[in-house]
Amino acid sequence: MKTDRSSEGLVQQYGGRHTGSWVGYLPASWIPYVQLARLSPPAGLFLILFPHIFGVIHAAMILRAPFADAMTAGILVAGGSFFLSNACHGWNDFIDAPFDKLVARTRNRPIVRGAVSPRGALLFVFSQCLGAAVILSILPNIAAWTAIPGIALHIYYPYSKQHTHLAQFVLGFTLAWGVYVGTAAMGVDPSSDVFAPTTCLFGASVLWTVIYDTIYTFQDIADDEKIGLKSTAILLRDWTKPFLLVSLGCVATLLTTYGQLCAMNTGFYIFGIGGSLASLGTMIMKVELKDPFSCWWWFRYGFWLAGGSIVGGLLSAYIMR
Repeated sequence: MKTDRSSEGLVQQYGGRHTGSWVGYLPASWIPYVQLARLSPPAGLFLILFPHIFGVIHAAMILRAPFADAMTAGILVAGGSFFLSNACHGWNDFIDAPFDKLVARTRNRPIVRGAVSPRGALLFVFSQCLGAAVILSILPNIAAWTAIPGIALHIYYPYSKQHTHLAQFVLGFTLAWGVYVGTAAMGVDPSSDVFAPTTCLFGASVLWTVIYDTIYTFQDIADDEKIGLKSTAILLRDWTKPFLLVSLGCVATLLTTYGQLCAMNTGFYIFGIGGSLASLGTMIMKVELKDPFSCWWWFRYGFWLAGGSIVGGLLSAYIMR
């Protein structure tokens, strides 16, 4: 995919200076915090929100819950995901600041360029954690207990890039944990008799994250290698696309198994499985891994198509039950 480099510059790729769209209308003092939280474009928020929504719809379908109950839980996890996303991205930039200043794409992020002080970033993180905690307290008690491993993973993730080439799998487990939290938000214990299908949905979400984040990571592969950061991109290099295709096959297997365990309707197979496989497969085949602009373009748009397809498939099954 050849991209328009006049409009898709490094500054747009979560490089830290994006002020397009609605961001430019905000007070100047707010903008660095919006950039810190990766709220524009909103993919940074939705990569946390999507798995939570998967879990909510999954549990609502199992319970045959009224739409109003599912909508209430969905609104609450959306609010919680908003605060969690803000906190996690702020924490990530706080930990990554010494590395971000050495990477071309990220050297203008708010902490690195001095628009947000380290202390200010930590205060922002804590304030957003408080917001997430308030919403978590409103949800069923099982949701709070279920969230604890996910919180620990979010804290550790920024360090994983220094420790292992499997950092994308760490991120996958971190984000996909939202499936369990979303399920618990409906009052369903994910470790109960729904553990098998819930874990299939969780596993598919892990590998979905691995696919899109490996492609995203290729934007910085040269700089990351120079400064000693690790990733699946650096580990696999020319074997990346075969690995991603195998991962996609595993996503298909897990979603199909999930569909069988939950006796899903045809809509789930068409929209949820077919749509996500078509979008991810196209992304894997078309992305030019040596072109940072292509990696960004496919991450930004391929991500939405796959996540939206899974939500659409789950909604189809829930509504038709």
